[in-house]
Amino acid sequence: MKARDSATALILRTNDGAIQRVALDSNVPIDDALVIATLRKAVKNLQAANVEFAKAGRTDLIEANEKEIAVLEKYLPAQIDGAKLEAIVAEVIAATGATTKKEMGKVVGALKQRPEAGLIDFGAASKIIQSKLA
Repeated sequence: MKARDSATALILRTNDGAIQRVALDSNVPIDDALVIATLRKAVKNLQAANVEFAKAGRTDLIEANEKEIAVLEKYLPAQIDGAKLEAIVAEVIAATGATTKKEMGKVVGALKQRPEAGLIDFGAASKIIQSKLA
């Protein structure tokens, strides 16, 4: 804000409003978990919009969204991925005793209960779970 970067200020103000709206709608106080969840949802929505913009050939809108995603990702903790995510998934599968894809919901539910659930990309986790279950 002090740097007078109006584009960044606009992005931050917009997302501050979104965070306050979510807190008001769900009647909960604003905390780190709410802020992270709201910002992750905003990034996910922007990425989905980029797919549609790419289909329509709107590179100007894609560039604007990429800039907004870059600003928001500065405020988000790094997500767990790769070998660490595979290790967590394997641990949860062993703990739940799941063996078939029909039990995938049980594994995902157990993953959501873990303390690091806010840092897990559940799309990637879902693919790993499917590959590990018969």
